[in-house]
Amino acid sequence: MDLGVLRVLALLLVCQLIGEVVTRAANLPVPGPVLGMVLLLAGLLALRRVPEALERTSHGLLDNLSLLFVPAGAGIVRHLGILRAQWLPIVAAIAGSTVLAMLVAAGAFLLTEALLARAGRKSAASET
Repeated sequence: MDLGVLRVLALLLVCQLIGEVVTRAANLPVPGPVLGMVLLLAGLLALRRVPEALERTSHGLLDNLSLLFVPAGAGIVRHLGILRAQWLPIVAAIAGSTVLAMLVAAGAFLLTEALLARAGRKSAASET
């Protein structure tokens, strides 16, 4: 394995670790890996470029992304009894959160359209 790949994997794991530590210490309702990814994004924005080793390694991970779902599938099979007993609340939560996400996205789209139309009217009025 390339030394650059090992460094990038170490960087990704350190970002995840920092995210886990911060979310647990601050009792945040955000998964540690998500906060770690935000930290990585902030670092990349500060750097203003994506290092070649990071780009190459991330493409390799994304090419094999399906392998990362195997543990999740095994966890589902392991807890099949709970899923069988609680299927209705799970389905309701999934359906409800999907509808809520669609409504929020539609609201954001409509708000953006309205603000752009308003900005266009103000721009046209100021030109005359």
